[in-house]
Amino acid sequence: MPMDAREIESMIKAALPDAVVEIKDLAGDGDHYAATVTSSAFKGKSRVQQHQMVYAALQGRMGGTLHALALTTLAPDN
Repeated sequence: MPMDAREIESMIKAALPDAVVEIKDLAGDGDHYAATVTSSAFKGKSRVQQHQMVYAALQGRMGGTLHALALTTLAPDN
């Protein structure tokens, strides 16, 4: 069963309350998304650590309910 983009955004924001989340459905099938997540929680973290934080927010749904997520993470400049 595919995941809705709003559900993905909600889960990320629950774990990273200040996050700005932009999600695009890449294939129109609810299984392949691209997400850009900006959060001050990423400051001082490596890209791998940032991605792990987002994957943790998705509570194990990556690779199952959510088939593919092209992820870009950013820390705000200020």
